[in-house]
Amino acid sequence: MTSQPDREDQPTPYTFDDVSVVMGTYNEEAAIATVLRDIEDVTDGAAEVCVVDGSTDRTPEIAREHGATVIEQEPQGYGVAVSEALRSANRPVVVTTDCDDTYPMERLPEFLAAINDGYDVVSGDRLYHGADAMPAVNRYGNIAFAVLASVLMGKRVHDTTTGMRAYRREVIETISWTENTGLSAELLIRPLMRGYEVRELPIQYRDRKGTTTLDPLTGGIEIAKSIVKVALEERRNGSGTDSSIPRPA
Repeated sequence: MTSQPDREDQPTPYTFDDVSVVMGTYNEEAAIATVLRDIEDVTDGAAEVCVVDGSTDRTPEIAREHGATVIEQEPQGYGVAVSEALRSANRPVVVTTDCDDTYPMERLPEFLAAINDGYDVVSGDRLYHGADAMPAVNRYGNIAFAVLASVLMGKRVHDTTTGMRAYRREVIETISWTENTGLSAELLIRPLMRGYEVRELPIQYRDRKGTTTLDPLTGGIEIAKSIVKVALEERRNGSGTDSSIPRPA
């Protein structure tokens, strides 16, 4: 594991008053209340929460009941919703997560601590502990995505499609995001290839609440295409050097 980034311009450490947690939702009434309660408990209610929703069930109503800002839009895909959520964030640290209760919100303090240590992006690595709760086809697909991205970038990454990450807001605002189904991979590949300081933080992945709407085959093809497209675009633009990103041994 490499040393922490040297940031002489690091401001006063961020607190959860400086954090926006954002997510795209589609028919997640089985899990959304749990996720929002967990965020509220961990951050003592200090974090801003923004939900971009295209649901036909009670998801937006439940989110509002728990204090989240809800932006409703017609369903247009994962990336469209999350991109809108990212743009809606008003605070200097932006955390993405999914709304199906698969991600450990209790780890938010560690993500924020890594940002305060100087990292620009902190990416949750679901595969480090095996991700036994993940369907096998998804697990092996995510391993393959990481290998593909690593080869194309010349940088070793371990989980390119995780939904749980923390970003300095300037990273979100500086880069133009183009992908839909493959946005989660793009959100790691472009910052990493442009020289931002990125750390992968191992996390436990939990059983999903509710039913997924993403077909693993068609979704997987779209993600792979996005990885190739984004990595090659960055290479053509002169981004990328051989390296790896910090990850505990």
